[in-house]
Amino acid sequence: MAAVNAHIRQNGLQVGDSLPSEGAFAAELGVSRGVMREAYRSLSALTLIDIGNGRRPRVTAPRADVLALVTDHAVHTDHATIQQIFDVRRTIERRTVVLAAMRRTDREAAEILALAEAMQRDFDDPQKVMEHDIAFHEAIGTASRNPMFALLVGSFHVVTRYTWPIGWASRASNETRQESVDGHKTIAKAIADGDPVTGEQAMAEHFDLTVKALLAAGVY
Repeated sequence: MAAVNAHIRQNGLQVGDSLPSEGAFAAELGVSRGVMREAYRSLSALTLIDIGNGRRPRVTAPRADVLALVTDHAVHTDHATIQQIFDVRRTIERRTVVLAAMRRTDREAAEILALAEAMQRDFDDPQKVMEHDIAFHEAIGTASRNPMFALLVGSFHVVTRYTWPIGWASRASNETRQESVDGHKTIAKAIADGDPVTGEQAMAEHFDLTVKALLAAGVY
């Protein structure tokens, strides 16, 4: 694996560029083809290369789904708590909303606003509200124009699908649930208005309310 990574770096390969075949790389390194196949499979499992049948291996971009598995594993093996994950999210997403307010396109602003409105429209269907909520945060990550933020925010969806129903149910009434939806609307409007200060403040308040709801439900 290290040799493949070194080859990618030394040759300045980018996403979509081809790598040598297993046989050619094995011969170059003086190892068996089986060793090379295992290295390629390992990198493919990490979604760093694509080894689809019928074509040469290609460099790919890292995917949020892989990082999501790592995050989920950390929680379920007690390496990190839910509250620690939310502490990280709060820190990251305060910055993503600032960048999104400054960098978003009109189309992205419209999409983020539409997702906030969809949360309101489907208020009586928590499952739909949750999916809109997840898509809302991921859209902000994309609009930040920082692929690392998009990757990190996109990796939280597995944990979110576990915690979101708990947080929603722990809110005492539809009024307190509405506070969450209204917070998303405020964030979306700040992004559309190009107002990073209001956006960051609203995002921080949103996470504070979410953490409070989870703590009330006994999620630490």
